Amino acid sequence: MKIVVIGGTGLIGSKVVARLSDQGHEAVAASPRTGVDTLTGEGLAEALTGTSVVVDVSNSPSFEREAVMRFFETSTGNLLTAEAEAGVDHHVALSIVGTQRMPENGYFAAKIAQEQLIEKSPIPFSIVHATQFFEFAPGMADQATIDGAVHVPPVRFQPIAADDVAEAVSRAAVAAPLNGRVEVAGPEQFGMDEFFRQALAAWGDPREVVTDPRARYFGTVPGERTLVPGEGARLGRIRYRDWLAASAG
Repeated sequence: MKIVVIGGTGLIGSKVVARLSDQGHEAVAASPRTGVDTLTGEGLAEALTGTSVVVDVSNSPSFEREAVMRFFETSTGNLLTAEAEAGVDHHVALSIVGTQRMPENGYFAAKIAQEQLIEKSPIPFSIVHATQFFEFAPGMADQATIDGAVHVPPVRFQPIAADDVAEAVSRAAVAAPLNGRVEVAGPEQFGMDEFFRQALAAWGDPREVVTDPRARYFGTVPGERTLVPGEGARLGRIRYRDWLAASAG
């Protein structure tokens, strides 16, 4: 089966391409680096010829509110139009746990808009909602640093390894369309402050972690359970401490 992975040269996309190829599928990595640009439409028609499934794990190069909204609306609109013309049978998209619970966040609002376009399309779909990736933890800590300390809100946190996200997305790609959503998360839930204290200690990072009810998560204040999945979520296998050990090795 031919499966085109939009964003197929990135962190998640490259892992999805590798997994699907190992399963015997014709997995094609599509991105501007391979001549496929969903913003302009360049290369889309050619890439989607004979394609059964499209997996979209692309991401905006800018997280500025208007730019990220423009990216997901334009990219997804172009992609769905090209899929309809090519007769694609299944559209799979990667999104984020908690989007509907924090629409005031600019990035989450853009992902909501993306999901609405997918739902309105006639193409059968599956949306995989994942929690934050282990791999993003250093950048998140830097973004939350104020005067040399990492300020995080007192909320629950259940991050997941990119390998587990790729496994969930690959599974969705070869299964029947859900015409709905599935949530995936890491196997352990932490307080966000507890998680970052463990993480910084493992990195040998001397920054203090401050539990701050006014701390923002990329511009907005989340609720206690905004960032964790509901009951029935599929859990990854990789624990954070094991991922840290493997990454260090």
